Amino acid sequence: MKPTLFLLAAGMGSRYGGLKQLDGVGPNGETIMDYSIYDAIRAGFGKIVWVIRKDFEEQFRSQILSKYQGKVQCELCFQSLEALPEGFVCPKDRIKPWGTNHAVLMGKDIIKEPFCVINCDDFYGKDAFVQIAKYLSNLPEGTKNKYAMVGFRVCNTLSENGTVARGVCTSNAQNHLTDVVERTEIKRMENGRICYHEGDNWVEVSENAPVSMNFWGFTPDYFEYSEAYFKEFLSDSKNIENLKAEFFIPLMVNKLITEGTATCEVLDTTSKWFGVTYAADRPDTVRRIKELVDAGEYPEKLF
Repeated sequence: MKPTLFLLAAGMGSRYGGLKQLDGVGPNGETIMDYSIYDAIRAGFGKIVWVIRKDFEEQFRSQILSKYQGKVQCELCFQSLEALPEGFVCPKDRIKPWGTNHAVLMGKDIIKEPFCVINCDDFYGKDAFVQIAKYLSNLPEGTKNKYAMVGFRVCNTLSENGTVARGVCTSNAQNHLTDVVERTEIKRMENGRICYHEGDNWVEVSENAPVSMNFWGFTPDYFEYSEAYFKEFLSDSKNIENLKAEFFIPLMVNKLITEGTATCEVLDTTSKWFGVTYAADRPDTVRRIKELVDAGEYPEKLF
């Protein structure tokens, strides 16, 4: 069974100043997610699912889905503040979405095969999709509790414009994830070393240290665990009453690997990540995509 690509596209786009998921950055108006989908299809994915906000469904269908007709199976699901388990009510003043793992839960009724979760506004590169597709496609039918994360080499995720925040990963001898520590300031120093800021010091990290870029591989049993833990999350008053509390994917994964319920293999990739977090990042993204097209990595027109 071919794996499914699940794109998280329900972000508000507040920092960027608009719906950056639909912003054309390629030679013919391609979005970043178009390149991810192109890479996924050629890596062997058989279905594409998006989780979006209901209020831009019409624009999404006309601008995005129409281009894939006849090329790959496509489905939509929707994230909303009110999509909570029975017995829970969204606080009336809450505006912020419930987080990435809540978005993942929205796909539980339509995804029945191994699947990969990614951000729709990050450029991940061909090799990352090859690695996760290989892992998911090789899982025996009915496999449970064996997940994966594409670990990008930190040297391939830096910015020339300042520090970046990355989840630096630790794995064991079996290459299974054991810990992710969020480092909010990572950069290449003037002496060429890559370091993260901790207290009053800059601590060196290896060029190839794996970092999380929200690129996960799961089997459908993940939905069951997520649904159960989300109820625990909401039952905690400090979460349900906190208008900014979020149910994140790493929170769920960390619980499962810590208690020994599941393993998460860290997959190495040579892909170079880039993205559009702020509007000022857009010109560099356009330039880098053009360079890849000019080098023959992608066709002038994807679809």
